[in-house]
Amino acid sequence: MTEPNVHPTRRDFLAATLALTASAGAVAAPTDDRALIAITLDLEMSRNFPTWGDTHWDYEKGNLDDATKRYAVEAARRVKGLGGRIHFFALGRTMEQENVDWLRTIIAEGHPVGNHTYDHVNVLATKSEDLQFRFRRAPWLIAGKTPAEVIAENIKLASAAIKERVGIVPDGFRTPGGFADGLAQRPDLQELLKGLGYTWVSSKYPPHPGVVPDKPPTQEVLAGIRDVQSRAQPFVYPSGLVEVPMNPISDIGAFRTGRWPLESFLEAIRVGVTWAIEHRAVYDFLGHPSCLVVTDPEFRVIELICKMVREAGDRAAIVSLGTIAQRVRARGG
Repeated sequence: MTEPNVHPTRRDFLAATLALTASAGAVAAPTDDRALIAITLDLEMSRNFPTWGDTHWDYEKGNLDDATKRYAVEAARRVKGLGGRIHFFALGRTMEQENVDWLRTIIAEGHPVGNHTYDHVNVLATKSEDLQFRFRRAPWLIAGKTPAEVIAENIKLASAAIKERVGIVPDGFRTPGGFADGLAQRPDLQELLKGLGYTWVSSKYPPHPGVVPDKPPTQEVLAGIRDVQSRAQPFVYPSGLVEVPMNPISDIGAFRTGRWPLESFLEAIRVGVTWAIEHRAVYDFLGHPSCLVVTDPEFRVIELICKMVREAGDRAAIVSLGTIAQRVRARGG
């Protein structure tokens, strides 16, 4: 497949600013039929980045390095410059760092920030050893607590840390890791989140065709990624909690699991966004600055998404996950 120009010049982007401000940056009316495109970035450190042998981040997911923070700030600046916003998700442990002015800058620019738990815990864990690497190394941190108690506390602590350190109430909740059925089998977690004041969650990541390490995606794999987009559309659980899934394929899936070249990832993103625009559906791009700063240092992924939305005109808009959840509710699920 021949790739179109996805790396436009600075002049191209300056020329696009007004158009994006009018279409992509506007908050979508709950009842309109535009494709709603979200750019979401999880603020956490990632195993295998910046070097393949890095595994210590498993134990300190929230200890963001300077390169990751700079990438997040620059991504926010670029997308805002084009009239859009990024929806970030932060770990509570990041709030322990000496300086969080970079995050305050992101917030001041109007980008929403949601809760991603305090320690990047597995919210579906039913055994203590499955909660988080940190607690395997330091089990005394959760001694005497059930997994359910640890998970609830981790979510609450993150909310408190974000509110105390950067002065905001988290905008939504995203689970560390995505699950094939989201929280469908865990009504207890749905009720927990609702009880903590959350009206929507981003937890579902539908499975897609197998990614073979070190092999660029075949047309069959790309077709499978396109077809799975229909299973990554938002809905309302019986509990009333809205689910806003993550749309495959994520940067971790492409660059860690598949070890794809950037061009292949761009092609997969284009396939997913194209499907969403054609079907007036939702697309929630899932990325991680700690991964993208290494694999996409020139921000080509977010520039491609913004370019595609601009070219779609009044058929698409870049919005937050909260706006997507609002439209789902307005449409009755």
